[in-house]
Amino acid sequence: MLHFDTDYMRGACPEIIKRICETNLEQTVGYGLDEYTQRAKAAIRQTIGKDDAEIHFLVGGTQTNATVIDGVLGKFEGVLCAETAHINVHEAGAIEATGHKVLTLPTAEGKIKAEDVEKYVRDFNRDEARDHIVAPGMVYISFPTETGSLYTLSELESLHRVCNDNSLPLYIDGARLGYGLMAKGNDVSIKDISRLCDVFYIGGTKVGALFGEAVVVCNNKLLKHFFPLIKQHGALLAKGRLLGLQFETLFTDNLYFKLSNNAIERAMELREAFVAKGYEPYGFSPSNQQFFLMPKEKINALKDKVSFEIWAWEDDNRAVVRFVTDWATSKQEVEQLIDCL
Repeated sequence: MLHFDTDYMRGACPEIIKRICETNLEQTVGYGLDEYTQRAKAAIRQTIGKDDAEIHFLVGGTQTNATVIDGVLGKFEGVLCAETAHINVHEAGAIEATGHKVLTLPTAEGKIKAEDVEKYVRDFNRDEARDHIVAPGMVYISFPTETGSLYTLSELESLHRVCNDNSLPLYIDGARLGYGLMAKGNDVSIKDISRLCDVFYIGGTKVGALFGEAVVVCNNKLLKHFFPLIKQHGALLAKGRLLGLQFETLFTDNLYFKLSNNAIERAMELREAFVAKGYEPYGFSPSNQQFFLMPKEKINALKDKVSFEIWAWEDDNRAVVRFVTDWATSKQEVEQLIDCL
């Protein structure tokens, strides 16, 4: 069986497994106070070009989103995001479970527009009953988006400007950050990300690590007491060095970006082959997630050989399907998939 369901189905890249084995019997202080974690933080700060960034390592993506959003918002505030955003559709109400409402905006290709954020805030401030309404307290986007699209540098700058003008922290979910940064045609760098948002995270779970995400706090006025909040949310690892060691490895010799680039190259090969065989792309995704319209009978036949995700049913006879490449997807796996078509 070939697997193109998602990008967290494998273990970890060999470099990380090697380092874990080499250091397995070492005894280090817990909760991220070890030397590996400190070196990982230094490597990330150097990569993003921000020496004063606060960095915290958490165990997974949903825990990260819930913890960051809960930490940024006041009790009476909600988070603005696209109606297709991961926190709105695929996190089982994790944000709402912290007592905060997800406030959705219209989306085009998975992205939100600066003018829609501005309109939402303006309408809220003009509402005479606003004291009885959940207030917008921050903005959430992901890079890439849930549908694989990318914000351009110009779009990010516009969002940054509107958020700054309205005192709304901008938070970027980077579960697949490496794949977005390495996508063909992308004009956003990791230094741009750190410059234009208040908080973001660098995804490890989907980009070569066994598990773990690195939260980068660019605005030092936020999340002043983040450590205990991480623990309250069950996102703190006692054996913190296992997170530090992984991210130190990922940010040595550009490994994070090399792994990400592999997924992009395979995704573009996959996309080109699907189109050549007559499958219609559903939207445009330059990332490692590729979406196509596929007839029901072909889906049923292909499911015996390949695992992939049915994203949504277009009608009774066709569905949008998603194929995802990862840091270790091989040319051979893509070729075998194409042969199955």
